[in-house]
Amino acid sequence: MASFAMVLPSKKEEESGLSSYYNNKTTIIQEARVFNESPISPRKCRLLLTRIVYLLCVGETLTSQEATSLFFGTTKLFQHKDSALRQAVYMAIKELAESAEDVIMVTSSIMKDMQPNSEVIYRSNAIRALSRIIDPSMAQGIERFFKAAIVDRNPNVASAALVSAYHLFPFAKDVVKRWANETQEAINTKSAPSFYDSTIGTGGGGILGFGAAPQPTTQNTIITSSYCVQYHAIGLLYLIRQQDRMAVTKMIQQYSVGKPGAGSILKNPMSICMLIRYTAKVIEEDPNLQRPMLEFIDGWLRHKSDMVNYEAARIICEMKNVSPQQLSKAISVLQLFLSSPKPVLKFAATRTLAALALTQPVAVATCNVDLEALIADSNRSVATYAITTLLKTGNEASVDRLMKQITGFMAEITDEFKVIIVEAIRSLCLKFPAKHASMLTFLSGVLRDEGGYDFKRAVVEAMFDMVKFIVDAKEQALSHLCEFIEDCEFTKLSVRILHLLGLEGPKSPQPAKYIRFIYNRVVLENATVRAAAVASLAKFGINSVDSALQKSITVLLNRCLDDVDDEVRDRAALYLKAFTTKPLANAYVKEESVFSLAALESKLVAYVKDPSASTQPFDTTSVPKISRSQAAQDAARPSTLETIGVPTAKKTSDSPPPPTAAEKQSAYAQQLAEVPEFASYGPVHNSTKATELTESETEYQVSCVKHIFAEHVVFQFNVSNTLPDTVLENVSVIMQDQIEEPTLTEDFIIPLPTLTSSNSPSIIYVSFTKNKPYSTGSFACTLKFVTKELDPSTGEPEQDGYEDEYQIDEIELGAPDYIIPNYVTFGAEWDRLRTSPSITETFALSSMDSIKAACDSIMEVLHMEPLGGTETPTSTSVHTLQLSGLVPGGGGKVIVRCRMTYSQGAGVTLELGVRGEKQEICDLVLDAVGG
Repeated sequence: MASFAMVLPSKKEEESGLSSYYNNKTTIIQEARVFNESPISPRKCRLLLTRIVYLLCVGETLTSQEATSLFFGTTKLFQHKDSALRQAVYMAIKELAESAEDVIMVTSSIMKDMQPNSEVIYRSNAIRALSRIIDPSMAQGIERFFKAAIVDRNPNVASAALVSAYHLFPFAKDVVKRWANETQEAINTKSAPSFYDSTIGTGGGGILGFGAAPQPTTQNTIITSSYCVQYHAIGLLYLIRQQDRMAVTKMIQQYSVGKPGAGSILKNPMSICMLIRYTAKVIEEDPNLQRPMLEFIDGWLRHKSDMVNYEAARIICEMKNVSPQQLSKAISVLQLFLSSPKPVLKFAATRTLAALALTQPVAVATCNVDLEALIADSNRSVATYAITTLLKTGNEASVDRLMKQITGFMAEITDEFKVIIVEAIRSLCLKFPAKHASMLTFLSGVLRDEGGYDFKRAVVEAMFDMVKFIVDAKEQALSHLCEFIEDCEFTKLSVRILHLLGLEGPKSPQPAKYIRFIYNRVVLENATVRAAAVASLAKFGINSVDSALQKSITVLLNRCLDDVDDEVRDRAALYLKAFTTKPLANAYVKEESVFSLAALESKLVAYVKDPSASTQPFDTTSVPKISRSQAAQDAARPSTLETIGVPTAKKTSDSPPPPTAAEKQSAYAQQLAEVPEFASYGPVHNSTKATELTESETEYQVSCVKHIFAEHVVFQFNVSNTLPDTVLENVSVIMQDQIEEPTLTEDFIIPLPTLTSSNSPSIIYVSFTKNKPYSTGSFACTLKFVTKELDPSTGEPEQDGYEDEYQIDEIELGAPDYIIPNYVTFGAEWDRLRTSPSITETFALSSMDSIKAACDSIMEVLHMEPLGGTETPTSTSVHTLQLSGLVPGGGGKVIVRCRMTYSQGAGVTLELGVRGEKQEICDLVLDAVGG
């Protein structure tokens, strides 16, 4: 490696600029003429090739012409017999092949070095280079070379062929799949001579011979014990078989050591670790195989290699539905590692136990004694994970002792580990609220220490949780946050703290003590923080009952009218006006709800796309609202201990998150707009969730989505045919209203011409006209079609078929399809609708065995937003459920008060009070509960 060391810049070279000149692209291209010199200087060429590789590795890009020129200049060096130069040539070829043109022309030269009679030093390099330059269509032509190389008795040649096959697989799957037998044979092959071992005794200059004088290569038959070929072969074999779960399961059974006394063909620990991971994937994909697969993993817990022991224990700890007995075996292995002299084993064990302690703290508690010994470990990473694990598994009595130990080494660890500690304490303070004093003292102390944004944010959010959930800690926590913003360098944190002070400060016994800290921000901070401070002051002035405090805040806000920033002046002017105008104060300061941003965006997009909508102003009353806490929850980053500071299992797929309700509404609206039959219907008021009308195991699967228009209802049936050898033609859904006096008239059906397993699911539409503004109904549904068999030889349906029908579940159209959840402040809205249409009715819900069951049933029937946490009853005998909804399309708001009492034997007695902006909506709600 001597020549590689020469191109790495020294500190002196970096300061003088020699390195940038020496490794400059232009300089290197000019010096490429050394490839054409006669005689060739191996040393000069090696140095230049090394500089080319270095240039590419640091991110320098070459044009196609430059790369092609260097590539073919490099290939001229094949004529030289220097072994170190030849290796450097192969390295350069691999790097240049990605951007050079016509690289395939060098194939014949490389294949000469792949021949079995070639020197061993060339063969593995030639194989790796060939896999980079060949076209996928040529893979079949070199198949016999790769098959021979995979089973070669030299492990370096075999490994090179296996790794190259791994890289070829995405482009030539069918060809590489035919190498499964050879790959399996490579796994079973015993150890063989290794070139890398043989060079140890040759006295060469470096592992690869770089910088050494040319010497004739000799093969010393030194046996290697690494079995690295098995690691590469097991990876390729899984890649070939990964789509066949049965084949993967057989592979695991073949190479495992699950049964006592059974030997294993696999000798390389890394290959066994890979097999363990494949076993975990099989269990995740098919939980029915968990028991036999766990037997194999249990056998690997007793392997002689620490690497294998740890991998098996880690997989068991991350697995779902593991028995306590299996888990205890894995924890025992990790517990042994805690006392290991190797730091890497201690770190791995503590990291895994920290993750497991989130879900199984009692099981991990058996390791507490060993973990406490690691708190003083010289490796602070190990100590950090040990202390966080103890915080999760310890009891209330150990909190103070642990807090003292944590304080000692906080200054010695990085911000990343400080965040882990703080998140553990954040979780602990909610678990043991009685110990909030010591934890708050610790958090306020570290808040004054030096640290980056992520660390300070973690501390601030921990204090936010204490303010929100621990009443006794609120005043002290707010005081510490006030002190922090006096010299806070992070604008985002200052704004968030000022917002919290505006919410919680007016509720405190002495709100005036926070005013000084807030107004200091108006005087000393940037415009963003000043604007937040003005908003916070306004909340004190409007929400405080102290008239003297209101006058003082009015004086302070009047001073803000002279601010140099527009935003600060505008906010001050708005809030001063709100002090004297109650409706403004209610709308802009006291209002606890905000528009659902996703729903607002969807409505705005529909409004912009509708040409006729420009004549009317945008109607905000049709946009549902959510609470501010819910909006903050939707926008907040994952901040709990479950997602920060602990390792997480890798996802098996990179599937995107499911679409939100608003995104589905927007997609449905766009989909319906493309159907010409619905062009005259106008905008969609609401689209419901898909309702499954068949079992998931049936041959025909149907779900239904209801789209509500101003005067129509469209039923969208998503139909799937799971039979690959059958085609359905003229597929339609027949709907029959079960009500004696139907309020819906069928318009038309848009059937499916053909339905196969390949084009499933497909859509059938059934349109109805509403005879009343809020028509309801119950429909019996039948799937009708002509079924035909597919000709297996041609894939075409047969000429003759037969009519058939398939009964599916009934569909209900009712109040939940018209009402969408909408957040309001119940008391204010109930009073506002005092003179609006209202209904009060009493019901006996004798079948309900608890108030909680009655609440769940009513919320499901009405599809409305529960308010103020009333969805969770605090009493088993008396409760009041508050609900709010919005009816798009001009129906307006509707709120419901459900007073309930429960007695044993009689069930639940319900007094239902409904107030809405329209009488029809009140009747709709009453019918839904009464029906």
